[in-house]
Amino acid sequence: MVYLRYFKGLILSDAFAPGMKWSDELKAYTSLAYKYREIRKYFLDKGVQLEENVIDALPFPLIKDKIQLRDYQEEAIKAWMKEKRGIIVLPTGAGKTQVALKIISLLRVSTLIIVPTIDLINQWRERIEKYLGISPGVIGGGEDSLKGITVITYDSAYIRAEELGNKFILLIFDEVHHLPSEGYSTMAQLFASPYRLGLTATPERDDGKHELYPILVGPVVYRKNFEELAGKYIAKFRIQKIYVSLTDEEKQKYKELRKKLKDYLDSRGLKLQSLDDFHKLVKLAAKDKEAREALLAWHESLNIAVNSVSKIEKLREILNEFKDEKIIIFTRDTQMAYEISRRFLIPVVTYKTNKDEREEILQKFRDNIYRVIVASTVFDEGVDVPDASLAVVLGGYGTKRQFLQRLGRILRKKEKEALMIEIVTKGTADYRLSKKRRE
Repeated sequence: MVYLRYFKGLILSDAFAPGMKWSDELKAYTSLAYKYREIRKYFLDKGVQLEENVIDALPFPLIKDKIQLRDYQEEAIKAWMKEKRGIIVLPTGAGKTQVALKIISLLRVSTLIIVPTIDLINQWRERIEKYLGISPGVIGGGEDSLKGITVITYDSAYIRAEELGNKFILLIFDEVHHLPSEGYSTMAQLFASPYRLGLTATPERDDGKHELYPILVGPVVYRKNFEELAGKYIAKFRIQKIYVSLTDEEKQKYKELRKKLKDYLDSRGLKLQSLDDFHKLVKLAAKDKEAREALLAWHESLNIAVNSVSKIEKLREILNEFKDEKIIIFTRDTQMAYEISRRFLIPVVTYKTNKDEREEILQKFRDNIYRVIVASTVFDEGVDVPDASLAVVLGGYGTKRQFLQRLGRILRKKEKEALMIEIVTKGTADYRLSKKRRE
């Protein structure tokens, strides 16, 4: 007989299993808790009898399942249930939360839902109350209640992983692309939870750390993209690019700044062709005055390209042309968002907007009191944005994730075709970023 137990994010055993190490301090073989499932399987496959004190699960609440599923959601659940591990990839607006809630209802085991923002805590709470008929526990944003279904932020889960690591059988990682970052990946390894579900529209990461998914949560087990669902479950859509040019004054300043950046890079034999290259420049800037000036030149030149005066003039034309549409304008930064708000008297939402004001703006947009709103990156993830039929993108960071998140804001199911218009400055880094994002 082998005895397994949980201790502060670790699995302890009195017998060896692959991946375990002996600890003189604990007088046991040890492993990070996430290996519990495979350690247990190893001993059972060998016919070894186990005595366990690992999972101390919270009681599952009495729920009322009111969930209706679409055919692809049922397919996703079937694919995940084969191993009860893995990632489901669905576009923004395609009902990832519904899939997760149905899995909770089917398994009926203690469940911890880990989310990146307070907004998402509130959204999950609302959906759980609506579709399962109970109020979940909440940890984060000043709340601290632990129940059989609990919603927690990534940060709080990281802080309390050792304490909570054996309380839940099912872990759900919402926006799972956050998980491979250094701190959060450590957090995931401190949980013994054998069942793990990841949800995202965009699993790939620029740093390549999506390769950690199979270890932390499981591989991608089901995937649908916008094109596969458009027309039946989400709106048909069209993407249009409109190109503008810098003003003469902007063009001159842009050339000067880019030359300054190029001269520095050439002098050091450097190139800016990848995220790693950029990180090298940032590290150099911490100790090299010329590197700091080059980095500043990069930032200022990109700001000119992305926030060109010509974009605002083109936006004016678009707003006049689409007077009857509900429109969300996306900017790269708060500077441009507030400039548009001031010029066109449009409500603005940024990270500086307090919760009550943001909720008021979104509700009035939902009720058609406001027809147009402008936002910086605050709407790119974790905010339940009301339906719009037109998105106007004046600037982004060139990431596919941001593009797909913004596209999803206009693709809730509707009869009318949705339209995304991206305004791009020709002959600049803005153009290159836009091209890279679509590749």
